[in-house]
Amino acid sequence: MTLNKLPFYPARAFVQAPCRIAAVLVFSGLIAWLAGPVQAVAETDTPIRLGVLPFGTLNWEVHTARAEGLDHTHQVAIETITLANPEAGKIALLGRKVDMIVSDWIWVATQREQHRDWQFHPYSTAQGALMVPADSPIRQLSDLAGRKLGVAGGGLDKNWLLLKALVRKTTGQALEHITTPVFAAPPLLNQQISQGRLDAVLNYWNFSAKLEGQGYRTLLDGAAVLQGLGFSASVPSLGYVFSEAWAKREPGGIAGLFDALKEARDKLCKSDESWNRIGFLIEETDPRLQHSLRTRYCAGRVQQFGEAEKKAMESLYVLLRQPEADKATGSSPVLPTGIFWSGGP
Repeated sequence: MTLNKLPFYPARAFVQAPCRIAAVLVFSGLIAWLAGPVQAVAETDTPIRLGVLPFGTLNWEVHTARAEGLDHTHQVAIETITLANPEAGKIALLGRKVDMIVSDWIWVATQREQHRDWQFHPYSTAQGALMVPADSPIRQLSDLAGRKLGVAGGGLDKNWLLLKALVRKTTGQALEHITTPVFAAPPLLNQQISQGRLDAVLNYWNFSAKLEGQGYRTLLDGAAVLQGLGFSASVPSLGYVFSEAWAKREPGGIAGLFDALKEARDKLCKSDESWNRIGFLIEETDPRLQHSLRTRYCAGRVQQFGEAEKKAMESLYVLLRQPEADKATGSSPVLPTGIFWSGGP
């Protein structure tokens, strides 16, 4: 190209071009600066992998937290992993497939004895109950003699061991000798008593609530069993279970999770709108059963957890160990140290 055919650019173009370029760079930098924190949060905000049962109460709370934005309010990311049953949750936790589950504190204690660093933080004080038909002649524990008693959870279940301890204390007799215990899955036990094949059922709180909604009578609930054994403090039956080392790395995330789920639980107990939103997760459409489930669920909210409750759990651990040696509680004569989450790094 010859010189006289070169394109002509006005002088002001050479002045304006750098200005335009600079403006673009400044604008791009501003956008990058604004977007930077959002991207950093997204990259570093690792979700807590929470193992949940499809129709479990923990799933109720997670659904409510998400629906009402409580996870964002408390700055926690929650990933739910559906579990087939509680035992599957323990396997998933041991295999590090989930970060946290809800389980029994006795199991956590036995794990600590095996030098596994699981810790416990209270989730619910809801206890199982001993249920009988409304017209049953069974009015007190001594009336169980000669009866067929359905028991959920197997021979080493905490509810069964506590009931045996109470019967031994009040009557001096062995419950397993004066009754015919039938161990089976919770839904099957409810079915069996409805068919008249069992005289009484010792079942988990939610299945007991369903029987209550159908008109069955509560002979004794878990709180009354504990009181009969001399425990005045409210002892949590279930708790969040997670690795101590992981908790020290994620103290803020764990605290945010607990706050979000606690607020969700309060909403489920106080707001009909929140409660109705989880109707599809409850499995029951009968208003009486829903009311009974909601009442017992809300009664299980942890109101306090301090030294008195921890001391009660330590004493309860020793009591549970006495009749069954190390079958239920492991080899340690006392509750292992470090079992409770301290709430910080």
